[in-house]
Parts: sequence; C-alpha cells; structure tokens
Amino acid sequence: MSERPPSPPPVPIPESLRLQLEEFRRVLWRIKVQEAVIAGVIGLLVSFLVVYGLDRIWQTPALVRLAILLGGTSVFAVFAPFWIHRWVWRHRRENQLAQLIARRFPGLGDRLLGVIELQNQDENVTSLSPRLRAAAMEAVAAEASARTLAEALPPARHRKWALAALVLAAGVATIWVVAPRAGTNALRRWLMPLSDTPRYTFTMLDSPPTEVAVPFGEAFDLTLRLANDTERRPPNASGRYGLQPPVATDLAEDSYHFQFPGQQDPGTIVFHIGDAVHETRIIPVQRPAAEGTVARVIPPAYLGIPEKTIELDTGVLSVVEGSQVDVRIRTSRALSSAHFGPTVANRIPSADAKDASPFVPVEGDLILKGREAHMPLLAVGQVPFDIPFSWKDEYGLGGGGSFKLRVDPLRDAAPTAYLQGIERQKVMLPEETIDLEALAEDDFGLKTAGIEWQGEFSRPTDETPATGGMKLSDGGTELRRFSGPVAFSPGAFGIGPQKLTLRAYSEDYLPGRPRMYSEPVTLYILSRDEHAQMLKNQFDRAITELEDLARRERNQLEENERIERLDGADLQKEENRARLDAQQQAEAENTRRMQELSQRMEQLMKDSTRNGEIDKNTLKKMAESMKSMQELSTQDLPKVDSKLGDANEETNTPEKTKKDVQDAVKEQQKAVEKMQAAIEKANDANRRFEAGTFVSRLKKAASEEESIVNTLVKRYSETLGLKANELDPADQRMANESIRQQSDTASDVRWIQEDLGHYYTRTEKATFKEILDEMRESKIDLGLEDIRNRLQIARNFTATEGAKEWATRLGDWARKLEGEMNQQNGGGQGGGQGNSEDEDFEFMLRVMKMVQQEMDIRAQTRALEQLQRSRQSTPATPSEP
Repeated sequence: MSERPPSPPPVPIPESLRLQLEEFRRVLWRIKVQEAVIAGVIGLLVSFLVVYGLDRIWQTPALVRLAILLGGTSVFAVFAPFWIHRWVWRHRRENQLAQLIARRFPGLGDRLLGVIELQNQDENVTSLSPRLRAAAMEAVAAEASARTLAEALPPARHRKWALAALVLAAGVATIWVVAPRAGTNALRRWLMPLSDTPRYTFTMLDSPPTEVAVPFGEAFDLTLRLANDTERRPPNASGRYGLQPPVATDLAEDSYHFQFPGQQDPGTIVFHIGDAVHETRIIPVQRPAAEGTVARVIPPAYLGIPEKTIELDTGVLSVVEGSQVDVRIRTSRALSSAHFGPTVANRIPSADAKDASPFVPVEGDLILKGREAHMPLLAVGQVPFDIPFSWKDEYGLGGGGSFKLRVDPLRDAAPTAYLQGIERQKVMLPEETIDLEALAEDDFGLKTAGIEWQGEFSRPTDETPATGGMKLSDGGTELRRFSGPVAFSPGAFGIGPQKLTLRAYSEDYLPGRPRMYSEPVTLYILSRDEHAQMLKNQFDRAITELEDLARRERNQLEENERIERLDGADLQKEENRARLDAQQQAEAENTRRMQELSQRMEQLMKDSTRNGEIDKNTLKKMAESMKSMQELSTQDLPKVDSKLGDANEETNTPEKTKKDVQDAVKEQQKAVEKMQAAIEKANDANRRFEAGTFVSRLKKAASEEESIVNTLVKRYSETLGLKANELDPADQRMANESIRQQSDTASDVRWIQEDLGHYYTRTEKATFKEILDEMRESKIDLGLEDIRNRLQIARNFTATEGAKEWATRLGDWARKLEGEMNQQNGGGQGGGQGNSEDEDFEFMLRVMKMVQQEMDIRAQTRALEQLQRSRQSTPATPSEP
C-alpha cells in the first residue's frame, strides 16, 4: 500500500498586496469608528435639543422626555455597536475585504478572492505547480498595485456627520449663552426625565392655581399674575376650557383677568401666556347651602316653659314676645366664615303704640364649628323682623346671600273657654243632672280652668239668686288644652227654680290678665208646675203629629185599596209597579216618622214620671198611647212596608202579586185602626193633662202674688211714705219688677179663664164651669189691674193687701179643682180586672220613679264629688266677662 505524499507548504500572498489590503482595512476601520462615535454624539445633542424645543412649546410629559432620552442614547448604545460590528468586525479578514473591493471593482475583487483561495489551497504535489500559483499571485498583486484601493471604500460620512455635530454643539452652546437658565432647566429635565423639575418658561406666573372650585353653572373669574422675575410680559393671553372657544384678555398691572361662562362638568382650562402654558383644573360645585336650620327658643320667665328646639322648614320662626332665640345652621360643607344681620324690621311700630319698643338692628359673626354655625342669643321684641345670613366655605365660595329667617313675635293671646255637649238653652228640674264637657285652651299654658254660674229670678222675690263656681283644673305651664267632663246638678248645689247662666272660664300666666269666659249656657230651672205646663205643650205637639201621620196613612190606605181592585196581570204592568213603589216609599217614610215620634213620646213619658205632680191616670193613658205608637213603628207599619215590597217583586206571578197587595191592605187597615185608637188614648190623656195644668197654673199665679207680697213687705221700711220719684234706684228697680210681674200674672189669669171655658165646652165638667163662673163673678181681672196701678203710684201697703187677697182666692180655686180631680180619679174603676191593671201600672210607675231617683242621686253624688275635688272652700264669685 503506497503512502500519501506530503502537502506543500502554504504560499503567502505577495507582500505588496498584503500591505495594500492592510492599509485598506485600517482606513475602513478609522472612518467607520469615527462615524459611530459622531452618530452617538449627534443622537445625544438632537435629543437634548428636542427636549429644549418641546419645552418651549408645551409642558413635555415625563414619559415623552424619557422616550427622547432613550432615543438619543440608543445611538451610542445600539447604533454604534451595530455600525462597528458591520464595518470593523465583519471586515477583518482578506477575503471579507476582497468582497468589499468587489463591490467597486468586480474583476479585481474576484481575482483577489482567487489569490486568497490559492494561498490556502491544499493540493496534491503531482497536480499543483507552486510556480504557477506564485506567478498567478504576482500577477494579481501587480494589477492591485496599479489600482487605488481607497476608491473601493464605502461612502465616508464622518466629515458630514462631524459638521452636523459641530452645528448641533454650536446650537447648544448658543442656548447656554442666550438663555442659560432655560438651557440648564432643559438639561436637568433631559438627564432626569422622571423628576418633577418644572419646565422653564420665559413668561413666569406667580403661584398660579392648579385646581379651583367654582360655583356650579355660574360664570366665574380667574386672575393670573406675572412673577416679579419673569423675563417676558406678553401683552395678551388666552385660556380655553376644554373644547370651548378660547377666552382672551390683555395684561393689566402685571395680571391677566379671565371671565369664563358657567360650567356644570369638571374640566381643565389651558392658559397660553407667551411661552408659558398653565393648566388649571376646574371643579364646578354647588354653593354651600343650608341643609338644616334649628332654632333654640328660651321663652319668657313668667311662662315657666323650658327652652325648646324647633326645626325650621319654612324659614319662619314664631315665638312669644320676650323670648330669646339662637339659630343654628348646618351647611353642605365646612365654612370658613359666616355673618348675620343687620336685622330688618318687617313693619314700623306706629307712633301712638304706647307699648311698642323701638326696633334696633343687630348684626354679628356666627360661631363656627365644622359644618355648623350658630348665632348668639337674640332677644325678640314686639316687631317682626328678618335675619339675613351669609357665609363662605372652605373653597371660598359664598352662600346664603338670599337666606333669610323671619321672626314673628307672638303676643301671648288670651285663653279661651268653651262648654260643649249641651244646647245653649236647657230646661230642667232642680234634681236633674246635666253632663257636659268643659274645654279650655291657651297658646302658652293654662293656669286654671273651671265653671261659674250666676242665677237670676224672672219675678220679684226675697230670695237670693244662686252664685258659685267650680275649679276643674289647676293648669300647668305645659298644659295647652284642657278638656274634662262636668256633672252639674242644681239640686245638689242647693239651687232652686230660676234662670241660671252657666259659663266656663280659663286663666293663663300673663301677669295682670283677667279671667276669660265662654259663651253662656242658659239653664231654665223650672218648678214642677212650670215643668208640667211645658210637658203639656210638648204632648200637644206630639198629638198633632200623630194625627197628621194617621191622616197620611188613611190616604195611603185609600190608594192601596184602589190598587187592590186591579187583577194580577194589571198589577204587574209598569205604571202600576211605579204606583206600588211610590206607596212603599211613602209607607217607609211614615214608619220612620212614627219611630221618631215614639222616641219623643218615650222621653216625654220619662219626663212626666220625673215631674211627680202628674196624676197616675194621665200617665197611664200616656203610656198606653206610647205603647201603641211603639207597636206601630216596630210591627204594624213595617209589615205593610214589607208586603208592598213583596208585591212589587219582578219574579212574582200575577196571583202572588194580587195576594201580597191584599195582605198589605189588611195590615194597613189594622194599622189605621190602631193609630186612631192611639189618638183617642192620647187625647184622653191630654184632657186629663190639661185639667191638671189648670191646678198648676192657678197655684203658680197664687205663688207669684205671694212673691210680690213678700217683696213689698221686705222693703216696707225703705219705701213707706215715699213717692215713686223719691225711691232709691235699687228700690225703684224692685218696684218696676213687681209692676212687670203683676202685669204678667194678670195676663196669665185671663188666659186661664179662657182655657177653662174651652175645656168646659169640650168636656162639660161642672166643676170647671163652677170655677170659671166664680172667677168671672169675682172680677179678678179688674182686681189684679188695680194692684198694678197702685204699684205704679207707690201705694205699696194697699197693693200688698190686695195681692194677699187674690193669692188666697187663687189658692182656694186650685185646691177645689184639685180635690174634684182626686175624687174623679179615685172612683168609677170597674171590676177587679181594672183594679188589678191599675195596681200593676201603679207598681210600674213607682219602680220607674225609684229608678229615676236612684239615677238622680248618683248623678248628684258625682257632681258633689267633682265640687269637692275642685278644692274650693267657698264658691267663687264670678267676674264680669
């Protein structure tokens, strides 16, 4: 096996070619390194100048400055390494240089690459001629020496870039010469982009605001002032709110005054003043407003009322005169200052007002505490006034310019008193008790409340009218209204028949104010005779109404009988249905009126039983009549109404309708008969009642004559021997009352005679005829008139004797008539069944009287207990209202 021959040693390229390539590489490296360095310097200078230039235009943001700095330094950090790698590192070998030369001289470059390859070629000795290789290299070296390889260098930019760098450096130097503070400020902001170094401007402002709160929706002003060390003072400036049209203004006294329209949304105003650009954040806010107003009121000492707090929702404070007020206002934001006043009077006191004090305006600062402000205590006089308020909040916004509080002084009004639950006029017996309600009110507290009464006789008498009172409440400073029940019984308080005026009274705490009274209630406290006469009049009216109801019922019965004659088919016709409906409605009205009448008769029966002077036979007849009325109102008339309604049902057959009408007519016939019977019973009772009233009326006339006698006898010592014009005023008044009473008695006696005549005509009872004849034969009318004439000429002695005589005669006639009536009531009572019925009724009558007496005793006890609770040792003497 043959061995491989050894490789020939490498043949170096010619020395001249090597030196020429090294020179080419050295020049290439020098130029490209210079370009990399100069480019880095340009990048730094340009980034600085960009920051400086942008700062002259606007407030360059930190991120923009950071991006510019990174862009400038990236020429050194990125471009220079890239440039050196491309032109130095990638062109360090002969073949890399040959490739670069081939771009300018393609043929030479290819041959240089061939020479370099021959230098490193590893060939077999048998196939490679070293002499030929050397000759080839020499030939390429000779060709290369004939060429200037520098012409194959890439375009050189280092001189241009160096010139640009010098220009930029000159610009930077110029900046430092012309505006050193601006250059230094730009250098700081360029080197430290994330710092808070402010931008330098030739126009400098003196502490311009960065955020301002302005009134919501209102035009506002902003003033920017130039700093003392500013380098420029532009003659005009502008500001623009958001995208709205800019607002321009001129320089005045180193200040720019801007006026902007009202805003509702937050925004930013950008001000352009020379090279200065300033941004102010605008926050529209509502002016500070009052969210709540509270007044502390200290009432006058005499009222004894503790101070109170009042929420003021209407802006009006009403307080009693002499009070002190402290107003507290809570606002929507904390305040920096607040003021009240000067107070303004709403009206000027008249010059003739003696109790009016002059109004003095008051003003001052409010005491602040956070969002609350309150004023010092303010005295309230007699004149209403307004308190204006104003304030500023923490933003300097004013508020409350239109906020006013009106203070209305209230006079301590007089208390009021009322009596409720009773008619203004009431007729009663002494033993009866009335229940009513006393009501007293005062605007600032009741001191006391109660009732008072004052009696008055309607005829001359030697008795003393009743006078008294009863305290119901001791009041209190916080008691504004008192309401309490009152049980008043004349008999329990020892008050006899007379006219009684009852009033409620009240007092308040105002010093020197008299007692206030209610509207009076007049109580006519009757004797039993007067009460019986009143019941007789009521019974007459009841009988009249019963007769009217009976007449109406008969008319309706006649119409129903006409309807009954129709057959069933005709009854179901529309016009007849309408007739039935009208009859039913009329029957319902009669039923209602009968119910009301039976209720009045029941009350009349109770009052008659209470009277005690009405004989039992009269009461029995009244009870029978009342029972018939009750049955008519609850049974008979409702049956007729129901039958008429049944007859008018639309679902009825003709036969059913006919039968219902017939039933209605039958029931109505019974009702009419019962009504007629009730009328007869009522008339019988009324005749007995009337006869009894003759006794009462005669007794009353006799008692009036006796009262005149007693009055004249009592005044004998003062009036005897004096003429009418010589009498004392009190005696003269008493004489006039006696004359009036004598005239009234004479008139009553004439009416008694006339009524006796009518009664005898109806009844033909001999006793009444006998008494009437005796009265006429006695010429009592002339006798009573003669007494009146004697009283007028002050002949009191003879008048007294005449009055005594006629009082005796009237009493005799009353006793004679009363005895006759007792005889009639005691006899002629039939058999045992009648006596049994009378006994039952008499027993029932006694039970009713016992129940009434028990109720009267309880009511009088309640009235006396109330009088004891009033803690009045003696009856109060009423004052004149």
